[in-house]
Amino acid sequence: MTYASMRECVVDLEKNGHLIRIREEVDPYLEMAEIHRRIYAAQGPAILFERVKGSPFPAVSNLFGTLDRSRFIFRHTFSRVARLVEAKVDPKSLLRHPLKNLMLPWAATKALPRKVKEAPVMECTTTLSMLPQITCWPDDGGPFILLPQVYSEDPKKPGILGSNMGMYRIQLAGNDYRPDTEMGLHYQIKRDIGRHHTHAIEKGVPLRVSVFIGGPPAHTFAAVMPLPAAIPEVAFAGALAGRRFHYKKEGGHTLSADADFCIVGTVDPSAVKPEGPFGDHLGYYSLTHPFPFLTVEKVYHRKDAIWPFTVVGRPPAEDSSFGALIHELTGPAVPDSIPGVSAIHAVDAAGVHPLLLALGTETYLPYGKQKPREILTLANAILGFGQCSLAKYLFIAAEDESCPDIHDERAFLIHILERMDFTRDLHFQTQSTMDTLDYSAEGLNEGSKVIFAAAGDKKRTLAATLPSDISLPDGFKNPHLALPGVVMVSAPPFSDHTTGEASAQALADHLTHIDAPGIALVVLSDDAAFAAKTMANFLWTTFTRSNPSHDIYGAGATTCHKHWGCTGPLIIDARRKPHHAPPLIEDPEVSRRVDALCQQGGSLYGFV
Repeated sequence: MTYASMRECVVDLEKNGHLIRIREEVDPYLEMAEIHRRIYAAQGPAILFERVKGSPFPAVSNLFGTLDRSRFIFRHTFSRVARLVEAKVDPKSLLRHPLKNLMLPWAATKALPRKVKEAPVMECTTTLSMLPQITCWPDDGGPFILLPQVYSEDPKKPGILGSNMGMYRIQLAGNDYRPDTEMGLHYQIKRDIGRHHTHAIEKGVPLRVSVFIGGPPAHTFAAVMPLPAAIPEVAFAGALAGRRFHYKKEGGHTLSADADFCIVGTVDPSAVKPEGPFGDHLGYYSLTHPFPFLTVEKVYHRKDAIWPFTVVGRPPAEDSSFGALIHELTGPAVPDSIPGVSAIHAVDAAGVHPLLLALGTETYLPYGKQKPREILTLANAILGFGQCSLAKYLFIAAEDESCPDIHDERAFLIHILERMDFTRDLHFQTQSTMDTLDYSAEGLNEGSKVIFAAAGDKKRTLAATLPSDISLPDGFKNPHLALPGVVMVSAPPFSDHTTGEASAQALADHLTHIDAPGIALVVLSDDAAFAAKTMANFLWTTFTRSNPSHDIYGAGATTCHKHWGCTGPLIIDARRKPHHAPPLIEDPEVSRRVDALCQQGGSLYGFV
C-alpha cells in the first residue's frame, strides 16, 4: 500500500508486527533517545511513544531502523523508482524489459507536485514549546527536530519545481533563541539551501523557509536523497510515495498538505546565533558555532499528528538504512555520472564522509597497467562530485579480476595495501574543505584530503599475525593486528602539537631503521585493544580522528619535487587531540531508568 499520512504508516507497521508501543510516560530529555538506541541495537521494531512528557503529541522512532522494514514501507513503489533511475541512466533498458517497465509512466506522473485548496496540516496550530522536546545526548545545546524536511525556494527564481527540501539540523530551543519564536537552522557546506540563502543575501530579502515533519515516509526519505539541483525533492517524494506531493500556499509560504507538522518563518539573510552542541553521526559532538536561525511565524499540525524522530550517534544508526537505500537507487548511475568509475562506496562505519572506496578503469596505457595513471584522474573527478567532495580519505583501485567487492571493506583495504607503492601512490590535497561535522582539523569546514591509489600486481605480502619480535620505541605499547599488515599501537597521549608530532615522528624514525616485514600501516591510538577489536572500531578510530595532511607520517619519508612519499610502513596518528570534539557518552542515571523498562512488566521487556 501507499501512505497519505504518517499515521497510516504507523497503523500498517503495527498490523504487520513491525511496531511496539511504549505506554509509560517517557521523558524526551535523554530517555526517549536511549530507548531508541537500545531497540535499534537489537534490530527491533519501530517505537510509538504514546505519552511524551510535556507534550500532547505521540512520537514514533526507528521507522527505518532495519533495511527490511525500510523496504517494507516502500514495498509498492521502490522498484518502480529504481527503474525510473535505471531508465534515465540507460534508456535502452526500456526496450530490453518492456513488460517490467509498463508502470513507469504511471510512476512518473506521481512526480508532478499538486497544488490543493485544503490541507490537513492546517487543521490545528500549536507552539514550539508544545512539540516533543527531544534531547538525545547530555551535552546537546537543547532539543532538536531530528527528521525535518526543510523547504526553501530560490528568491531569484521562486516556484515549487525549483525548490529544495533537505534534512538540515533544526535546534528547537536553547542557547540564545527566543522561546516559541526562534529556532536554529544548521546546514552544512555543499547544500542547495546555501544557494537560496546566498541569493536572499544578494537581493536583501528574508528567505522564507518551511519545516515539514512527518507525512508520508517517502517525504522524509526524499529530504536525504542526494539529487541534482535540477530535480526537486518534492518530485522524488511524490514518485516514491506513489502519491503526488500535495502542497498549499499560505501567506507566501509553501506548506506540505500531508505533513503532520509544518513550521513556517523567515531567515534574516545577515543574522546568526550560536547553534549546538549536537551529538552527531560521526560519534562526536559538533560544537557551538554561529548559524542562521528561523524567526517562526506559525506552527501548524494535523488533528491526528504523530511526531517522527530518529537518533544519531556513532554509526551504525538508523540513518544507515537511508545510506543503503540511496546506494541501491544511485549505484547504477555512478558510471554514467563519472565515466570510468564503476563503483563508489562511502563507508558507514567511518562516519560516511571521512572514507570513500572506489573502483575505476585503467586504460591510459593498455600495455602497462602496473602503476596508477587514469585512476588518479578519476580520483580527482570523484573528489569534485557532489557530496563526495567532503571525503578525507579516498582509496581507489584499478578494476581487474583480482579486485574484491568494494563493500567488503576489509578485503578492499587489504587489496590496496598489497599493491601500493608508498613512495609514489599517495596524493595529498592540503588546505582543502572538510565536512562541517568533522573536527579532526582545526577549523570549521577546513582540512585536507589524501588519495591512496593502487594498480597492478601485489608488491608485498601482508603479515597475517603480529610479529613476535616487533620493536617499538619508549612510550608506545600494546600492539594489536587490526587486519593483515595493519597494526594498532597505543601511543603517548597527544597533549599538544609539539610533543604529539614529535612522538609520531619518533616512531617513524624508529621504523625507518628496523625490519618490519609484512607491516604496511601503523595506526596510533589511545586504546589499541579497543581500536583493533572489530573492523568497525578500526574504521571509526582511524578515519574520524585524523586529518591527512597533519596526521600521516611514514618510515623513510622524503619529499621529491613537492611529492611526499615513504618507504614504509605508513603511519596514521588517530589519537584524540585537544581540538577534537568530545565523543558521545550516555548519562548513567538515564541508563538506569531505562533499565527498569526492560524488566518484566515494562514495555521494553523481551525486545532488548
